Amino acid sequence: MDLSQYFTSSDIAGITPEIILTLTALVVLTLEMARVFRPGIILLVAASGLVLAGTALVQGGNDDKILFGGMLYLNTFSMFFDFLYLFVGLLTLIFSQGYLEKMGSETRGEYPALILFAVIGMMLMTRANDLVMVFLGLELLSLSLYVLVGFLRHNLLSNESGLKYLLLGAFATGFFLFGAALTFGATGTTNFSGIASAIAAGTVLSEIYLYLGIGFLLIGFAFKVALAPFHMWSPDVYQGAPTTVTGFLCTAPKAAGFGAMLKVFMIAFPEAFPEWQDIFWVLAVLTMTVGNISALVQSNVKRMLAFSSVSHAGYLVMGILVKDIAGVSAVLFYLIVYSAMNLGAFAIISLAEKDEQSLTFKQFRGLASQNPLLSGALAIFMVSLAGFPPTAGFIAKYGLFSAAIAKGYIWLVVIAVLNTVVSFYYYFRIIVNMYMRDEKVGLQPSTGLLTAGILALLIAIVFILGITPGYLLEITVDVATAVS
Repeated sequence: MDLSQYFTSSDIAGITPEIILTLTALVVLTLEMARVFRPGIILLVAASGLVLAGTALVQGGNDDKILFGGMLYLNTFSMFFDFLYLFVGLLTLIFSQGYLEKMGSETRGEYPALILFAVIGMMLMTRANDLVMVFLGLELLSLSLYVLVGFLRHNLLSNESGLKYLLLGAFATGFFLFGAALTFGATGTTNFSGIASAIAAGTVLSEIYLYLGIGFLLIGFAFKVALAPFHMWSPDVYQGAPTTVTGFLCTAPKAAGFGAMLKVFMIAFPEAFPEWQDIFWVLAVLTMTVGNISALVQSNVKRMLAFSSVSHAGYLVMGILVKDIAGVSAVLFYLIVYSAMNLGAFAIISLAEKDEQSLTFKQFRGLASQNPLLSGALAIFMVSLAGFPPTAGFIAKYGLFSAAIAKGYIWLVVIAVLNTVVSFYYYFRIIVNMYMRDEKVGLQPSTGLLTAGILALLIAIVFILGITPGYLLEITVDVATAVS
């Protein structure tokens, strides 16, 4: 059989990063089978795979490439997200060093392997040029996350979270798949360009099937990025998952969901988008409002950050609603900043955890007197999440709000600003407990030199992008041009 009729050497070269990550994951699993229990070795191998994949990305260049008969489309947009996934994956592995043992779980090779497989799934989602490929990437990502969320096998809360995520995730996947099937029935193709051409030419078999398909696809994406009212899985899953997994879950997979959603609605459904603008407006308002109000009443820090993540997803929907270069650029900038802030916050929380009980606000009382450096770092991340200058969180929100105002969404921005004001309360609540409460309840977080260096890097990113964001903004504008 002549395989060249299915793919060429350029196709294989285009997926070199995915091949490297797959081989690295297999090597990690082989080391596990060979009883190589030293976590440092497994971590080094997994981290080396991520670095090699990044090197392959750079060497591959940023020219537009269509691979495997139109299933994958590589450009600066996909490359931007690929680097984000690799960066978040690498930092998650570093922050996880020692955390699982502290939480009473064995160090196993499956953990870094699952992180690598999740990164591959995310890369496929934003490289996809076909609904089938988006589905395959989404499934690979989801299956990896189901296991990672329930990785603390002796923790009932972790087991419960994994089971909830599996059941609700499978339900949402069904919506996405049914939406893809309806879209195929209406247009005769699942290729993004083919769908757009069919809609533009008016050759759609049934507009009812098409709009139902778009609606079901939107439900699938809404679950993945935790948009209200499809967000109810997130607080339980975020609370029960290992904290380092929670940090990974609310950054890279959320970015992958928004990246894939941007490609689908801007490339496949540009002609049909005006009919869906009101839906995105409602989703943005509902998500940011429900997320912020729910976060106000939480006593558990991880649940608070879970609802905070929901509210930030509502802000990001504003960029999709704007649907121009300024809006997409603001979304990309926001995702970078949001990932840095949350990775740092969850890394510090993972250092503070000392058993299977999740941390409450009261447990942070007086922490500033015991560990002023980590308390200061956590305070900086909270201030940035709240959107105060001169942090990057302020610039990120300003970019989204200004793009929405330029398109005439004045009331939407007013609602977003009011929600931002509401968020000040719960973000500053943890700062008040650290600095203005005298009780000392025994939290004694300690950090290694490598982890401290990474936290310092994330803090530097927060301030550098808050004071001089121009360089990254230029990059995001170029990337947004590739998909607009």
